[in-house]
Amino acid sequence: MARDPNEPMPDGSGCALQEPFALQVLGADMEPEFPDKCVVIIEPTEFCRSGMYVFAEVEGVRWFRQYLRDEQGRERLVALNDIFPAIELNGLDWKVLGVIIQRNIRRKIKTYEYADGPSNQPHGSINAVDITAS
Repeated sequence: MARDPNEPMPDGSGCALQEPFALQVLGADMEPEFPDKCVVIIEPTEFCRSGMYVFAEVEGVRWFRQYLRDEQGRERLVALNDIFPAIELNGLDWKVLGVIIQRNIRRKIKTYEYADGPSNQPHGSINAVDITAS
């Protein structure tokens, strides 16, 4: 049976909903790693681990932040620029929309791979690779 083209696609279906997409960073929240006007590539997913850079929705507002979960289970979204406060997630309605897998600043591309397990790094365990030819 063919789908009526005038009827909207149901939520969670279709190839396009699973494809990576790009967004432009606006503001200094995630500087210096993600400066104002850089472009990030987001891999759609509902799951993340501590230390990942995420695109998330909290109480209906979308944020680009780093997700952190401590040993006590406290979850929060933090900006890399310390002048912006953390968003404490416990007790709030929130969900992950995707994880950042690449950054582009004036054609200089950096990819992000997230390592398994805990890390002693202050912002989690992230391997970043500059793939731009110099």
